[in-house]
Amino acid sequence: MELSLFFAGTAGSVPSARRGLPAVLVRRGGDRVLIDCGEGTQRQLVRSVGLADLTDVFLTHLHADHWLGLPGMLKSFELRDRERPLTVHGPPGTSATLERLRPVFGRPRYGLGIVDLQDDEPVERDGYAITPFAVRHRGAAFGYALVEEPRPGRFDAALAERLGVTPGPDFGRLQRGETVDGVTPQQVVGQTRAGRRVVFTGDTAPTDAVVVAAHRADVLVHEATFAHEDADRAARTGHSTARQAAQVAADAEVRLLALTHLSSRYAGGEICDEARAVFPDTVVPRDFDTIDVPLPERGEPELVRFNREAGERRAVTRTEEAPA
Repeated sequence: MELSLFFAGTAGSVPSARRGLPAVLVRRGGDRVLIDCGEGTQRQLVRSVGLADLTDVFLTHLHADHWLGLPGMLKSFELRDRERPLTVHGPPGTSATLERLRPVFGRPRYGLGIVDLQDDEPVERDGYAITPFAVRHRGAAFGYALVEEPRPGRFDAALAERLGVTPGPDFGRLQRGETVDGVTPQQVVGQTRAGRRVVFTGDTAPTDAVVVAAHRADVLVHEATFAHEDADRAARTGHSTARQAAQVAADAEVRLLALTHLSSRYAGGEICDEARAVFPDTVVPRDFDTIDVPLPERGEPELVRFNREAGERRAVTRTEEAPA
């Protein structure tokens, strides 16, 4: 099943000419989940992959650069005659904040739910869950871990046939856990395989909570608002440097680190270089880039760059310089 991350906005608190405010669209099968919704997010989506019929929105915290695009998007869904219900999830205070904006987006006919989550309270979906965990920022702030359910082990059809099982319905019975003609599933079905794990930090200073949540994750999307030369400012404001984010990724043993929430003072290449000195498997997505997350046995997570001039996408190797 497809799992990809589309970066609609990768800037920090202030947008630049090349980077919009924070928003990541997670595409898994038919589900479309938005992590944060900075000002201008719906415009970014309309300009690229289209304004998706979102299934859920998850806000990491209530600083304006992470949610101010939401009221307009909710109103647009109403004007487009959306019918599917939508739920907005966030840390404590989310429902009170959005209720104060009811005069802006009203009470949509499609059914809008607003849920204040608690730390470590999973939101269950078909085949996966999204679980919030507390991070270190100013005020209540969550990261989110999207974790798929375990997958059955690989079925060894050749071995089953050698043991006397006839191909066809009996193969299906074995895969469902039944014993067939004395052959048990344990003989022909391998160990259960873990599902994919993708973790989003939102805004945070370095914290062991991310290391735990992202342990051996396929992708860690971590903020890197500052370079190491501004480490003191990062500490004062509850943010991370690129070097600190890279150390978190190394400690968590993730497969790929994606750095976002870049201050407008940086182009991107210097942030990438700083992080790769600690954790080589680092990329710095730009707006409209995508990370494809295949099943582990099918390859590594891969950054796909969007060429604005040509309107094309291309995969890049992890050793390529991150352009501005």
